[in-house]
Amino acid sequence: MATEIVCGIEGGASNSIVVLLNPQGQVIATAKGSGTNHHLIGMEECRRKIAELINEVKFKAGIAVNTPIGAVGLSLSGCELENTNQELVKGLKERYPNLALQYAVGSDAEGSIATVSSKGGVVCIAGTGSNTLLINPNGEKVQCGGWGNLLGDEGSAWNISWMAVKYCFDALDNFEQPPFPMEQVWDLIKDFFAIQTQADILDSFYANFDKSHIALLCKNLADLARNRDDKLAKYIFERAGTDLAKSIAAVTKKASEELINKPGGLHVICVGSVWLSWDLLQKGFVGYLHNETTIEELTLLRLKTEMGVGAAFMAADRLNLKLDRDYSKNYDVFAVYVRGNA
Repeated sequence: MATEIVCGIEGGASNSIVVLLNPQGQVIATAKGSGTNHHLIGMEECRRKIAELINEVKFKAGIAVNTPIGAVGLSLSGCELENTNQELVKGLKERYPNLALQYAVGSDAEGSIATVSSKGGVVCIAGTGSNTLLINPNGEKVQCGGWGNLLGDEGSAWNISWMAVKYCFDALDNFEQPPFPMEQVWDLIKDFFAIQTQADILDSFYANFDKSHIALLCKNLADLARNRDDKLAKYIFERAGTDLAKSIAAVTKKASEELINKPGGLHVICVGSVWLSWDLLQKGFVGYLHNETTIEELTLLRLKTEMGVGAAFMAADRLNLKLDRDYSKNYDVFAVYVRGNA
């Protein structure tokens, strides 16, 4: 029955993924779409995209579009405030009454934590933007970052790309010289943006600003660091690793003993494409933990289940719905930090 189906949507600034789960926790349909951060696209456009995604995945599962499913979990970038979350749900119910019977809304970070535990944990998101969130077993939340490109996003693909451009601009202006030569990075930037001069890039950063597009430069920088051993590109990723360690250390100060004393220490779910460059982040990350914190042990996890599953789990937990799950199947350990082994 459709009323037993739980939907989960994991939405970021650039992409969104929706899944449908049956009561046994099995994924019965999936679909993908563009970003659903209402701060970037507006509340009404966010609702429209959510409805479009849900109706698409209903169709794939053989559920009539005008038949409401049991519940939807919305784990979306930009959904950190309860009042705007309720505004989002209110509009969905009014404009799209046949989507679902119930909703649960939280940030993209909350859905990631729900993928591996119903008792809280830590997630560090480093994709287009960045955000680190701790949820203690008692429900207390502690956040570091997640404030967008003007007020945060350290360690993100956007921030890595911005640092590369800024180092080059400062060098070309004779304002400040970067720690390493910038010629290869500047050539890469000119190729990426199809420009010849500094002034040519201004349109991409102002009149036609597209955070997600600029963030794509990060992948090219990673290739430059690995394939051509560019020291400035490697240094930028090292700085990003330091920033991600800083954000994790910041929330760890408020973590419960139950989370800290788990085998392997505090478990951190690492989400986002920047974490795929762990080989480039590791030096700065480990160096900061070793030199600037008292953290004894951390275990870094990478999710391996479909994105959106955590959002469905979050909905089931909040709304007391039946949804079977085996958390151990949803993640892999990709790194362990132990003080003294660094």
